[in-house]
Amino acid sequence: MRYLFFCLVAFVSVSVCGCRGGAHSDDGQIPPDHFHVYPIGKVVKADGKTFIVIDKKYQAGLAGLERHSYITVVYWFDKNDTPEKRAILKVHPRGDKGNPLTGVFATHSPVRPNLIAISHCDVISVKGNVIELKGIDAFDGSPVLDIKGDFFRFYRPGEN
Repeated sequence: MRYLFFCLVAFVSVSVCGCRGGAHSDDGQIPPDHFHVYPIGKVVKADGKTFIVIDKKYQAGLAGLERHSYITVVYWFDKNDTPEKRAILKVHPRGDKGNPLTGVFATHSPVRPNLIAISHCDVISVKGNVIELKGIDAFDGSPVLDIKGDFFRFYRPGEN
């Protein structure tokens, strides 16, 4: 999965929440070096709780997720989406100027060419199109691009 994530960061031009990148070719097809990714839901923080609310049209994709102890959430750092912030390639890790300038691909910085973020989150419950989490380091309203179940802890009914 990490390999896929780094490939996405290196090669994907993402279109989220109205930010459109890349043009279509004359035949209407998206060129192979451009991709459009659309949110499947959003992060909601309310009353001290954290949820991911999935669009109803994707609810069937949550079947079986309640059997997972945690999920990997792929979301968009939408609050940092400016051309200036996308151009930043070196940062002080954790925002600490005492740390040496380091390339963004060697950090978890929210400023980067493609603002893809990932968090591993403990699942509290799954009800309908809503996943309750222990927490996530995303802002309220952050667009969720994908969810990956905990592959290594997946179990079948009847197993211990």
